[in-house]
Amino acid sequence: MSIRLNRAQPYALGLFRVVIGFLFACHGAASLFGVLGGSMGGGTVPAGTWPGWYAAVIQLVGGTLVALGLGTRVAALISSGSMAYAYFKVHQPEALFPLQNGGEPSAVFCWAFLLLVFTGPGAVAADRLFSSRAGSAHKDEPAREQTPAVSV
Repeated sequence: MSIRLNRAQPYALGLFRVVIGFLFACHGAASLFGVLGGSMGGGTVPAGTWPGWYAAVIQLVGGTLVALGLGTRVAALISSGSMAYAYFKVHQPEALFPLQNGGEPSAVFCWAFLLLVFTGPGAVAADRLFSSRAGSAHKDEPAREQTPAVSV
């Protein structure tokens, strides 16, 4: 069973990337265009306002890039940083723990994107379509551990 799970790992990671990116992009679209329930106030974030409008642009663009698997690590790093900023600047001053300060989405997105920075996009990422070298298709995947042969 472990072997099958290990083989499915890149696909599970790819699905994780798509879902997290899509959900993040939805937050940006809601804030920028008032769709899907709009921003927290029910409307849109006024263009150019700090930090709300910039955060919404990062959410929409970063989430879309991550979901597609285009520049995943860079987009995930920027998205993770924006969520860390949101947590520590907006939520954490209200109370210490995410359950108390309403910062759970920011904290979860921050850590999910940080995970993607280190793991890469997984399988079925658009980056793989644009790789120019044949060997570069697996450059973002972690190295497989080699188990030494045991002779008895």
